[in-house]
Amino acid sequence: MPEKAVRRRARRDKSEGKSSSSQAGEFVREEIHHVREGKHGARSPKQAIAIGLSKARRAGVDLPPPEPGKASSETRQRAKSDRARARSGAAHRPSARRARASLGALKHEGRTAASRKSLSRQAKSAAAGRSPSDRSAASRKAARTKGPARRKSAAKKAARTRASHAS
Repeated sequence: MPEKAVRRRARRDKSEGKSSSSQAGEFVREEIHHVREGKHGARSPKQAIAIGLSKARRAGVDLPPPEPGKASSETRQRAKSDRARARSGAAHRPSARRARASLGALKHEGRTAASRKSLSRQAKSAAAGRSPSDRSAASRKAARTKGPARRKSAAKKAARTRASHAS
């Protein structure tokens, strides 16, 4: 069950006009924290991200299932049922036995999936699969929806990064 603060941050992202993937990012972030603090492990960064996206869909974030060819048919079907579950509005209590089994399996996995190095490698490989114009459009939208204070701090950080790489 996602924490109340996570759902609140996702709702705020939605009201600020951010994309559904940005809203879902809050749930992914929570999952990464769970792995880091030892609540459970993950086999890979992709698995931790997938768990977060599933939770986001169930919480009502309007995140479409992956396109055909991007993920297996099982994964796409699971994503569809997660969305349907959110839309039905019925609070289905998960089977305690099943929840305990999946958490038990995740507890046996390692914690390195949430390391900075693993996440960095995952982000780079994901970005490499996107076209330059895609990446550019995403950064433009991010700048548009950031707000003045956060835009200023991002600009300062970028300037510091440029300065450190110049010397």
